[in-house]
Amino acid sequence: LVMVSMPFTGIVTVNEALAGFADPSIILIAALFVIGEGLVRTGVARRLGDWLDAKAGSSENRLLVLLMAAVGGLGSLMSSTAVVAIFIPVVLRISQNRGMAPSRLMMPLSFAALISGMLTLVATAPNLVVNAELIRQGSQGFNFFSFTPFGLPLLVLGIIYMLFARGLLSGKSPAPAAERRPR
Repeated sequence: LVMVSMPFTGIVTVNEALAGFADPSIILIAALFVIGEGLVRTGVARRLGDWLDAKAGSSENRLLVLLMAAVGGLGSLMSSTAVVAIFIPVVLRISQNRGMAPSRLMMPLSFAALISGMLTLVATAPNLVVNAELIRQGSQGFNFFSFTPFGLPLLVLGIIYMLFARGLLSGKSPAPAAERRPR
C-alpha cells in the first residue's frame, strides 16, 4: 500500500517506487520462491520426507542428522523461509508416522534453515543485498561459495548441538482432536 500511495502523493515518482524491481537480487529471490512452490506441487517434498524417514530407519539421531543436512543443503540454494514451508509438512508427516512429538523435529528444522543462510551467496536475501552493494561501490562481490567455509562448520555444530539439546524439547505427542475439545 505504501509503494502504491507514495507516487500518488508525489513523495516519489513512479519510476523511483518501482526501481527496486530492477535489482537482480529481487528477481532472484522471487524465483527462489517459485522453485520452492514447484518442489511442493510436484511432490518432490513429500518424496524427500519419505526418503528421509526410510533412510533414518528407527534411529531418531539419524533422522535428525539427515533432516538438518537436507534442510541445510536445500536452504543453501533457496530462501530459508521457502525451505521451512516445504519441510513443515514433511516433518509433520514423519512425526505422525513415528508417533513422536513434532517439536522434536521442528526446532532442528528451524535451526538448520537459519544456518543454511550462511552457506552460499543466494541462501538468504542479506547476502545478495550486501553483494549487490559491494559491486555497486566498485568492489569485487562475493563468489557463490564465499560463505561456505564459515557456514558449513556452523551447520555441523548446529547438528551436534541439537543431538544433545533435543532432550529439552517436548517429547509429548499432541492429543488427538477429540481430546482437545474445550470443556
